[in-house]
Amino acid sequence: MLARLRDAKLLVPTIVVALSLPILVGLGFWQLERLAWKEGLITAITERTKAEPVDVGAFFDGLAGKPLEAGEYTRVTARGRFVHDKELYLYAPSSTQGPGFHVVTPFVLAGTERVLLVNRGFVPEGMREPAARAEGQVGGETSVTGLVRQPGAQARFVPENDQKANLWFWRDFDGMMAAAFGAGGTPGQPLPLYIDAEAAAPGGWPKGGATELKLPNRHLEYALTWFGLAAALAAIFVMYASGRLRRMTAPGG
Repeated sequence: MLARLRDAKLLVPTIVVALSLPILVGLGFWQLERLAWKEGLITAITERTKAEPVDVGAFFDGLAGKPLEAGEYTRVTARGRFVHDKELYLYAPSSTQGPGFHVVTPFVLAGTERVLLVNRGFVPEGMREPAARAEGQVGGETSVTGLVRQPGAQARFVPENDQKANLWFWRDFDGMMAAAFGAGGTPGQPLPLYIDAEAAAPGGWPKGGATELKLPNRHLEYALTWFGLAAALAAIFVMYASGRLRRMTAPGG
């Protein structure tokens, strides 16, 4: 058999195909496993967003060393006060309202020294200045309900944050805290998470509910691609090998 393959100049192609097919099929099954994982994650996140809110301090303490990612999108409630003069602006253009920002405000939890960041929601570019939405600058002790978000990471092609201009393109918790409170640090213990507020502020701005629950799930597409490549490779090899063998056995071949 080996001699025949060698004579037909098929030995090397056969070895390559024999090694490649298990890899391609294995990648297809791996993507099916990823599909099941992603569907489970989406289901869990959907359940978290619809559950009754829990106290944010208790939520954070309950992680017990687990990464914040394990509880991201949990619905929480927090009571405390906004530090409005330390507002930060996360660039977030809207497809319907044009250029704008998410207003991110430090929030000191009542009865503690804990400080977290609250994404109060979207404002159009013309309402970036607090004076343009004075009714929404809630003073004193208040409550916020929303979804937990973890600090972000700078993705490829995302610009650098501009601390001096107070213009942010990704959720840099440490950088935002440093920009808000300066070298002296926060007025208490940083709680390294964000809450995306679900309700609009008085007067309508900032407009809450800014969380986008659009988790990409293309694993089935990827699996079909790998299986398709395996099938195509097998079909091409069969046609090529059949042609080589026929020519070799033909009279004068």
